[in-house]
Amino acid sequence: MSIAGRIEVVKDLETLSVQAAELIADHMRESEGPFRLALSGGNTPRGCYHHLARLHQLPWDKVEVYLGDERFVPPDHPHSNYRMIRETLLKNIAPRGVFAIPTDGTPQQTAHAYEEMLRQQYGGSVLVAGQPLFNLQLLGLGEDGHTASLIPGQPVLQDHTHWVAAVPEGRDEPRITLTYPALESSRLILFLVSGAAKRDVLTRVRAGDPAFPAARLRPQGEVVWLVDRAAAGA
Repeated sequence: MSIAGRIEVVKDLETLSVQAAELIADHMRESEGPFRLALSGGNTPRGCYHHLARLHQLPWDKVEVYLGDERFVPPDHPHSNYRMIRETLLKNIAPRGVFAIPTDGTPQQTAHAYEEMLRQQYGGSVLVAGQPLFNLQLLGLGEDGHTASLIPGQPVLQDHTHWVAAVPEGRDEPRITLTYPALESSRLILFLVSGAAKRDVLTRVRAGDPAFPAARLRPQGEVVWLVDRAAAGA
């Protein structure tokens, strides 16, 4: 499937946040079995998580929460993705399971441990077409074209063997990220993109420009882009 997928343009970030929360909720309700939901960090999804936490009668008892990437910092650190998700979404709900990325040991040890956990939850060591690892994968898009922590110029972009990898360079702190195979194994990938600074990269990623890591994704399932007007432009 093309990374272009289906695009929906909304008025602003607040509208984007509400619509994203409702879309996620709809997919949760429609799922018959355990619902594996992989979340992203950063600023854009904060509002989505706030709205999702306030929606009523959602089947959280069948939802398993995972992270698409994490900064290698303690879980109470201001830069921790898990801390942000905990404070915006998880403080008032009780999912079936929460699988944060641990940040003890070394980044390489953490990546190995998280990959082994994913394999156990998936029930196998090989990703099978038609049997996605995640029901829904929430992703953002950086101004440099990164998504999760697939950072331009880093060796992780060539890793198509592991499900999780350490990214020791390219940012102020090391990162742990799902790799292309794990990200691609999703029934639905939902991109949230906001702000005029993302306009050019959004166009080029959706056109498949391989200079940008997000454009190299080859999703197995559906792709939906929720984009505000500032990012969409004309």
